[in-house]
Amino acid sequence: MPAREEIASAKFACSDRERAVFEAGIKMATIYHQFVGTPVNRDTAPGLEKAISEAIGVQPYVQWVDVRIDRSVFPADRDRYSYISLTGDMLDAVVRISLGKWRVTAEMRYDEALRYPLMYVSSITEE
Repeated sequence: MPAREEIASAKFACSDRERAVFEAGIKMATIYHQFVGTPVNRDTAPGLEKAISEAIGVQPYVQWVDVRIDRSVFPADRDRYSYISLTGDMLDAVVRISLGKWRVTAEMRYDEALRYPLMYVSSITEE
């Protein structure tokens, strides 16, 4: 284990499994709280998806990230004023964390029944 990881690991009063879940939560919160409010339109959505994925991907323990923006909300008639601010209900995100022998997948999806962009752990596996 590299020295920096030893220093970081010593701060956690939990198992690697719990820490992997914690890390997944951090990544989900970052996606939501850093990017909601960003101006976006149909043309810039792919670039914003990539920027969010790449920004999250540089954080510790991230193995894989996929972010999608719902394009159905964009206005059909497009002009220079045809952009909207990104909202939680437009985001669909999946993050996979790899920490020690644990793999955690967390997702953010708009839940119609809850009327809420729900973040949740969808899988925890030991490898």
